[in-house]
Parts: sequence; C-alpha cells; structure tokens
Amino acid sequence: MTNCNIENELSDYLRKGEKLIWTGKPKRGIIFRRSDRFLVATSLLWVGFVSFWTINAIQYNPPFFSTRVKIIVVFTGVYITIGRFFMDAKKRANTVYGITTERIIIKSGIFFREIESLNINTLSNITIDHEAQNCGTITLGPKDKDLMVRYNWPGTKQVPKLDLIEDVKMVYDEIINLQRRNYYAKEI
Repeated sequence: MTNCNIENELSDYLRKGEKLIWTGKPKRGIIFRRSDRFLVATSLLWVGFVSFWTINAIQYNPPFFSTRVKIIVVFTGVYITIGRFFMDAKKRANTVYGITTERIIIKSGIFFREIESLNINTLSNITIDHEAQNCGTITLGPKDKDLMVRYNWPGTKQVPKLDLIEDVKMVYDEIINLQRRNYYAKEI
C-alpha cells in the first residue's frame, strides 16, 4: 500500500526503525468543492460591483491612494473567485502523506516545505468526508468554523487533513485500528 516515490520523499523524516505502512497523495488538478458554490457566487457579485465602481471612479481622476485601494479590492475578489483554485491545486500537487504505526506525516507547501507530524494516539475528532468514487478527506481534528480557514485563505493555519485521497474508507479504518492497537498495547 505504499508508493516508492512517496517513501523516498518521506524517508528523511522517519525515526530510526520506523516504517511507512501507507502513503498517498491528494487528487490532482483544479477541484470545485461543494463549499465553493457560495463563495464563488458571492465573489462574482463582489468583483462585478467593485470593477464597476473602480472604472467609474477612475474617470473622475481620484487621488492615487484611492485608486490603488480599489484595484487591490478588485484583485482580492479575482483571487477569491479564480486564483484560490490554482493555489489549492499547486498545494495539493506538492503534498504527500504517510502513516506509520505511531504517527501521520504530512509534507506540503507551495513556496516553503512544511512537515506535520501527528501522533496517532493523541488524535481526536477524526472525521471522514466521502466524495465520488471512494475518494474523500479525513480531517484530523475539530473542523474549523472560521471561513478564512474553511476556504483555504493564504496564511491561515489549516486543520490537518488527508485531503482528497483514494481509498479513503480503508485509510480511515487503518488509522482507527492503529489507535486501538496502540491503546490496547499500552494496557498490557
């Protein structure tokens, strides 16, 4: 269940004697998620209104600062409408996951590499979201209610997750079984 290329990417982060029992990558490409419907519709309205407002304001030769602020607001709307899909795709293209008997390793990042190591025994609130064709996401902690986090706004700390992986139910079951085995091993 492991992939040699991913194993090589994660080998530097394994402890002595630690072995990967599962590796994976998120689904590739531009993905439109259920949660995007509201944000895309809202941002299209925002970009349309602000673009109209900016074009009309520029005709009256406003101060440079005022024009700059309006242009920044337009570009922010364009990012929310379109740009974030490309950033999300790039981040997923640079992400790999590994599970050992003790922890989950997530290697990701767009501009800088980030390594997250999550102790399997201390994880709580593990949830699974099924998508189509046995693909889905396993969230490794409480889901955040903050919109900036939910919509992957740049610079916000995301709740760790195994995002859009294949065989999601099998991986979820493996994590739960590892927690049980480790718990019972401590009791003996």
